[in-house]
Formats: sequence, structure tokens, C-alpha cells
Amino acid sequence: MSDGRLKTERVTAALEHREADRVPVGEFFWTNFLRRARIELDAGDDFDPYRYWDLDMIVITPNMDPHITGILVLEQTEDRKVVKTGFGATIERRGTCPMPRFIDFETKTYEQMEAFEFDDPKDKRRYFEAIDDQINSVADELNLGLPSYVARVNAYADDFCIFGSVCDPHEMIWRIMGTENVMIKLAEAPDRMAKFIERLGDFLVGIVQGQVAAANGRLSGMYIWGDIAYDKGMFFQPDYWRKVYKPQLKRICDTIHAAGLKTIYHGCGDASVLFEDMIEVGVDAYNPLEAKAGLDVVDLKRRFGRRWAFNGNIDVRVLATNDRSKVRREVLSKLNAAKGGGFILQSDHSVPDNVNPKTYDYVIELVRQYGNYPLDLGEFDQDI
Repeated sequence: MSDGRLKTERVTAALEHREADRVPVGEFFWTNFLRRARIELDAGDDFDPYRYWDLDMIVITPNMDPHITGILVLEQTEDRKVVKTGFGATIERRGTCPMPRFIDFETKTYEQMEAFEFDDPKDKRRYFEAIDDQINSVADELNLGLPSYVARVNAYADDFCIFGSVCDPHEMIWRIMGTENVMIKLAEAPDRMAKFIERLGDFLVGIVQGQVAAANGRLSGMYIWGDIAYDKGMFFQPDYWRKVYKPQLKRICDTIHAAGLKTIYHGCGDASVLFEDMIEVGVDAYNPLEAKAGLDVVDLKRRFGRRWAFNGNIDVRVLATNDRSKVRREVLSKLNAAKGGGFILQSDHSVPDNVNPKTYDYVIELVRQYGNYPLDLGEFDQDI
């Protein structure tokens, strides 16, 4: 069996609550960690963390910009870049700051929102051309002219389990109109906003269909990006999410499942009040399970059993101590959640640059040693 097929079986088994040969590992990395790793591991300019650590899965994101315009660079100095994206957002990037700052938005008013038109979600340029897009190009680094979606899928498909990805409507709407503006408008005119959220659902279903067709059988699942909470709870009332956002998430999940693929929902913060709803609409697993938001994957495994799978929850604050005894306890304790399947080991968001690359080496070493089925976690073994 090829590496890609073996890794796909590991990931699929975990999501179906089966035990394969060992616990699968996925990960996201902040760019400054990758810079540090490239230097300290003497890994060369072509350093690829997924290949270096032989991880099991990788997430590939297509162009989801409402308008396929690419990234327009408005200002550029050695440390500062200001760009305008296909969402109509003006964004500032600074080398000293890990995340971008949203400066302005073309779409601000109800009237502008209601007049907003989307480019075709199935436009082949999104999948077959190297077009700049906000999701891929303006994160913690400005990466312009990335290879096309299909080229990136093909580059990894023989060696990894490949997930595509799609935003949920809230992840889209705040990128179009700004977080504060959206929060105010949800309170002011919830019905008016609901109509636009439904239109976003139409667009995102098309994005799923477009990338499934483009990937031509090489996907095993899709991440659904949807930050709807912070570490103390939801950004807005759970009942509003259930009434307006939930039907759109169901449409997205149904479309993914119709293609024979799995779903993993990526939601930062503590959205646990909606976990039952997410299971109901077809979310197969949840990520990243931020420890700083009070989430614990072992407790969640006890609560949900075989009804839901999990992906994440290795506390990056513990990894950042670079204390091997603490890291050992964190990793081996959380591996209890993998009993009977149902767990993909990963950080509780992304690995930051205060984690020593050798510490991440140690995480992988622990998983390789203790993550083989049947699990034997020694002093860290817990009843599930």
C-alpha cells in the first residue's frame, strides 16, 4: 500500500471510530515557526514540515474569494505591505505581527451587501490557475502566486491524506464586511442578514462542488473553516446560529458527504453549546479544540463516545515550555482520546515560533512510540 493510501486509511479509520495501525497526525504551523525550523534543523530552503515529519494529512485550500481579482498591492516597504483582496478588504501585513490587520471594507452598508454579486464558484481559475486569494495569501504571511489548487493537491496526493476546504458563511461574511460591522448588523437587522447568509450558503456549496470536480477523486474530506466563538463562548446567540447558520452548514456538509468525503469543522474558541447541532448536521470531527478555551479532548471523548471524532487539543502553551516532561504528559494523556479511534493528534491551533523545533520532533517521537494500536500509555493511561 502506498504511503498516501496508508495515511488515508489511518485518517478515515479515526473519523469512523476504528483503530488502524496507529493514531494519525495532522498539523498547522505559523510561518515564523517554519522559518525557525528551517534554520535550526538545517533543513534547506525547500523545507516542508509535512514531509520532514512524515505527517498523515494536509489541508489544501482553493480560491474562495467572492471576486477573482487576485491581490492588489497598494503599499509596500521592507516591513509593511497593504493589499486589497478579492473580498474587497484592505489589509495590512507587518513582519513583526503574526496576523494581518483589516483596515477597510468595500461592503459596509445593508444596501451594498444586498447588491453584492459573487463570481462563479465553479470558475476554473479558482482551481486550475495560480491566482492570488485572501485565504491562501494573506494569513500570517503574504504569499502571492501560489501554485494552483490542483497543482498543490497533485503534489501531495501520492504521499498524504488530502483534505480540501471551504469556509462556512460566518467566516465569509466577516471577511467581506468586517467583524464589528457584522456583529452590529446581526443585532440590528437579523432577518436582513439572514438573507445574505443564505446567499453565502449558495456560493459555498458551489465552492465544494467546484473543488471536488477539480480534484478528481484525490480528496478524502474537507475542512470547514468557521470561527464563531472566542474562549468564553459564542460571538452571537446560539439560537440565531441554529436558525440562520445551521441550515447552511447542513447544506455544505450534505454536499461534501454526497461526494463520499468526510468533514472536519475548524472553529476556534468555545462553541461547545453547538456541538450537538454540529453532529446533527453532519460534522464528522471538530478542530482545533483550543485548550485555552477550556476544552479537553479526553473529557469530550467520554461525553460523545463514538458519536463524534476530534482533531487537535495538544496545548501549544505546554509545547512552548519546551519542557519534555510536561510535553510528554500532555501528549500521552491526550492520546487516551484515540482509544477505539476517533482522534487525530494535532495542536490546539497551529505551532508557534516559541516552540523549539526539537520539541516538535519530540512530539512526533512520542506519537510514533506510544500511538501504535493497541495503545499502551503506561502511567498516563485513563479509562474512557
